[in-house]
Amino acid sequence: MCKFFKKLLKVLLAVTGLLFVVYFWNLDQKLLSWVYMRMNEIFDRKKVDLVF
Repeated sequence: MCKFFKKLLKVLLAVTGLLFVVYFWNLDQKLLSWVYMRMNEIFDRKKVDLVF
């Protein structure tokens, strides 16, 4: 039972550390800006049907 709690504590500390790094270096916004640029490249190539 003690091994389980040690393993659980290590996992929780690792997840907390990872979330801190993501927050500290603003990696979530950097990742989303990269995704938006790729999406714009894809959708800007498509021809637009102009229907009035």
